[in-house]
Amino acid sequence: MVVLWIASAIGLFVVAPLVVLLATSVIRPALECARYADDILEHGVGITVALEPVPALVTTRERVAEVTQNAVDYVGALRRLVARS
Repeated sequence: MVVLWIASAIGLFVVAPLVVLLATSVIRPALECARYADDILEHGVGITVALEPVPALVTTRERVAEVTQNAVDYVGALRRLVARS
């Protein structure tokens, strides 16, 4: 019976604090990783929102090319009119 009490006391005063210490050394970095993951998610969503208008750049480039061609055609027509007079 005394051996059982000694084993219980050792478990309570030696093993339990050791388990808590080891668990703390594992849980603290895991919580830090969770904070980093939340930060990455937050900023990733921010980047996604910032990049949302990028597909419109293709349309803009097409419109600029179209306007440029129309301007070149217009200037060419003006030059032909001036050359006739």
